[in-house]
Amino acid sequence: MRVYIGADHAGYELKNHLVSWLKERGHDVEDCGPFVYDAEDDYPPFVLRAAEGAAREPGSVAVVIGGSGNGEAIAANKVRGVRCALAWSEETARLGREHNDANAISLGARMHSQEEAARFVEVFLSTPYSRADRHTRRIEMLTAYETTGELPPLP
Repeated sequence: MRVYIGADHAGYELKNHLVSWLKERGHDVEDCGPFVYDAEDDYPPFVLRAAEGAAREPGSVAVVIGGSGNGEAIAANKVRGVRCALAWSEETARLGREHNDANAISLGARMHSQEEAARFVEVFLSTPYSRADRHTRRIEMLTAYETTGELPPLP
């Protein structure tokens, strides 16, 4: 699987760890940076590139990393076609894929060990979308809103 990965200074070490970890498991990794540690860098240039990669290439995913992962998830979700799940447990990583067909996962490097974060990514990558009607219906509503800006009708 092709994995686009981007971070900020807080996620720099975890990003480098996950790049190696993913490659060892046979994934095609596109490292979107940063490539040097800079305590003053900003996450949008790196995260948006990773998210755009996943949006542009169906079947690929993005992994975005920051201190908490919140800003990175927000940034990734600004890219049309991206559904980024903030994972803080194996269950949230699994549900992001299973229920939301997420194509991006956001991780907080200050919240988890490298081993925990790698496990979240492993669960995320190995979990298929359920294709349940109720989940598909919800995703279709979000996609329509993203495209047209029109709110879905109230039930």
